[in-house]
Amino acid sequence: MWTEITTPETLETILSRQGDVPVLLFKHSTRCPISARALRAVESWLAEHPNLVHPCRILVVEHRAVSNLAAERLGIRHESPQAMLLRDGRVVWHASHLSIQGDALDAALRQSAVSS
Repeated sequence: MWTEITTPETLETILSRQGDVPVLLFKHSTRCPISARALRAVESWLAEHPNLVHPCRILVVEHRAVSNLAAERLGIRHESPQAMLLRDGRVVWHASHLSIQGDALDAALRQSAVSS
């Protein structure tokens, strides 16, 4: 389901991705129960909405340098859990912690489709 981002090169490939399907970038801490809860919410949403986004994940504990690089490249302060919707390499929506919910993703997709 997830494209795992483990290297700077993989991150750059994802950020240069163009097309109609946005990227959902999820920064996940394997040590945090709130992150586990957000991950379940996102995975549930993905199961109900296949092919609406290209799901990508950074495990922030295991790949700290890549997580920091993503924050730098995207201009979004690091948090975990954190979800970002990207269109053509730009952040069009982001949320963290308990704000990561299916209805928020639905609204973000609707809004980003209108804006693009």
